[in-house]
Amino acid sequence: MKNKNNAGYVTAIVTAAMIAALYVALSFVAQLLGLASGAIQVRISEALTILPFFTPAAIPGVTIGCFLFNLLSGAAFLDIIFGATATLIGAVLSYFIGKKAQHSKPLRFLIPVPPIAANAFIVPWVLRTAYGLEDAYWYLFATVGIGEVISCGILGMILLYALLPIRKHLFPDRF
Repeated sequence: MKNKNNAGYVTAIVTAAMIAALYVALSFVAQLLGLASGAIQVRISEALTILPFFTPAAIPGVTIGCFLFNLLSGAAFLDIIFGATATLIGAVLSYFIGKKAQHSKPLRFLIPVPPIAANAFIVPWVLRTAYGLEDAYWYLFATVGIGEVISCGILGMILLYALLPIRKHLFPDRF
């Protein structure tokens, strides 16, 4: 006898895998453009951190995507672990804000705040500890934060509003 929930699990796994693959691909595009790492970074893939608004499958998707990109791009061990952790924290908090923001348009503007904050606080420590950057923590906080505002706050919100009209077709389990 088949379990009716199996299709839901398969859909969630496939969705997470697709998001992870897209994150990795977009990160490599950013790397080709010289934007994926360092004190000043604008990972285009970080726009995907708004996807937990649409589906909880995006949480492992963006986290695994960040982990894989950092691993495949030769990042330092601390960057692989703590970069993915920052993305995980941002995605989980965005999911919970997204649950509250389903029917509140003003709250939707808070969805990119957790990934911006998580990366702005954690990544400067990683840059100083793992890569030996001698810049002041607060300088790196500002540069990483500005990059996150561009990728999550601007590009992410463009993505969110582009997906809103078709959300029921893309994410039928949530809407």
